[in-house]
Amino acid sequence: MSYAAQIADIILDGFRRHFSLFQAITAKAKQRFELADWRAFQQDSAQRISFYDSRVSETITLLQNRLPTQWRDEPLWQQVKQHYLDLLRFHPQAELAETFYNSVFCRLFERRYFHNQNIFVESTLSQQHLPAPVASVYDSYFPAQDGLKQCLHNIVSSFGFITPFIDLDRDIRLMVKSFMQHSSHSHHPVYHIRFDILKTAFFRNKAAYIVGRVVTPDGQQPFIIPLLHREGMGLFIDTLVTDAKQMTIIFGFSRAYFMVACQVPSALVHFLRELLPHKTLAELYASIGLHKQGKTEFYRELLNHLQNSRDQFVAAPGIRGMVMMVFTLPSFPYVFKVIRDTFAPSKEFGRDTVKARYQLVKQHDRVGRMADTLEYSDVALPVNRFTPELLEELQQSIAGSMQIDGDLVIIRHLYIERRMIPLNLYLEQVSSEEQASIMDDYGHAIKEMLAANIFPGDMLLKNFGVTRHKRVVFYDYDEVQYLLDVNFRQFPKAETYEDAMFAEGTVCAAPGDVFPEQMATFVTPQSAIRDMLFSRHPQLLDAGYWRQKQQNIRNGVIEDIFPYPDKIRFYHQYRQENA
Repeated sequence: MSYAAQIADIILDGFRRHFSLFQAITAKAKQRFELADWRAFQQDSAQRISFYDSRVSETITLLQNRLPTQWRDEPLWQQVKQHYLDLLRFHPQAELAETFYNSVFCRLFERRYFHNQNIFVESTLSQQHLPAPVASVYDSYFPAQDGLKQCLHNIVSSFGFITPFIDLDRDIRLMVKSFMQHSSHSHHPVYHIRFDILKTAFFRNKAAYIVGRVVTPDGQQPFIIPLLHREGMGLFIDTLVTDAKQMTIIFGFSRAYFMVACQVPSALVHFLRELLPHKTLAELYASIGLHKQGKTEFYRELLNHLQNSRDQFVAAPGIRGMVMMVFTLPSFPYVFKVIRDTFAPSKEFGRDTVKARYQLVKQHDRVGRMADTLEYSDVALPVNRFTPELLEELQQSIAGSMQIDGDLVIIRHLYIERRMIPLNLYLEQVSSEEQASIMDDYGHAIKEMLAANIFPGDMLLKNFGVTRHKRVVFYDYDEVQYLLDVNFRQFPKAETYEDAMFAEGTVCAAPGDVFPEQMATFVTPQSAIRDMLFSRHPQLLDAGYWRQKQQNIRNGVIEDIFPYPDKIRFYHQYRQENA
């Protein structure tokens, strides 16, 4: 066997091992849900994120040990790529295997070798002129055969949960009622309805999600059925989600990746894209835990956008950060973040700490309140797409992380996030009623992060953004730490005005001490905005509340945080029926 063929085989074997381990840990999610073993689920979810890089490192070590030094020859690797292509011709995870190959190559070679002759800058799958691998990732159900209620029973039963339902008949009745009230397809007779249901449930945090669509002569409507496990009692259907906005939020960029087992991911993503047409391939691959494939798809989307647009990168709107330099392309809904060469004196940490904190968030449950980040190395962007003003600012703030190489700006380490409206700017643009609503959501965002053992550190409004769905999401992670690592203190009680003035200036604070009462003045100088927050969330000023959150975490309590409105939960209808 030639050196090129050996290298191709070693890389593909490395990918096979990665995908096998990825599938094995993902498959545990169903059992974790059935046993209500939430702590183990969280550990699996965090551990799975590091699998990919570990397998890439293993593969590189094998290459270095088994092959002679000449294997770094570029013409040889063009032969390797051709052998690899032949191996992928009918491979069920071909697009993922291409990305794995890219990762191995890019760890071994310098940036100047990163072009389509050597790596898969463009996927070759569409050029093979072969039928796409057909995978039946969903089953179809026909209520005309047994009636609507029995059909829904069959759908839920098909997932084979060993934990019994508390009252599945009641849940089905409420689900049919909700379907009749909210679905635009409910007026069709049952013999004009088909349900297409993905075969595998989607698991995240303390819930399982059944995902599918109802098909009628009028078209199709996606829906999600969330299942919860009430420990000691059994399973129950929590609601029926048919609203497109709510479905988009469930699959949003501020939530942890789903655990969902699938042998042909491209088929699953294709089905999801039909349900959620506004989601990109990058977003959908990332949502099902294939975040490295999400990075590949995103980079292709960026290159395509640059080819089909003419606007220039500019500094992102808002107050300049003391740790990150942030810029954006107005026509592209993302921001690009680079760690500054030097930080403000108040930031008593360095580059490695910032990178570690961004990785902490990556591996943590983001509970719908922390933006996912895409992390890249050696990113090349056309220099003529930068405004002169931005280019000058970059050279002053991140010179150690960038260089200009001919007609390209090379950024050595880059984070990319969804662009949002900074919360402080949003508040300047909306009515007082909308201000009150968004500050209420800001309070909920803080509380939900605390429940997930995350202390955001810098809670200034400029560090939070507002999504297009009017949700507050945190995006500045340079001061993030675990809630349990912080010491929350109350200011000493003062009997007189003079005592209060003296105490405020003399209270000794050790490293890690935080006084929640300072939020009353620290978060924003605008008293009206502060009143909107603390009239609805007065607990945030009480150190005892923060300490109780810490105690809950120490006690192993994992709070329920739902990715859909509380008002649509069947729980409220249970109470009405039993009142």
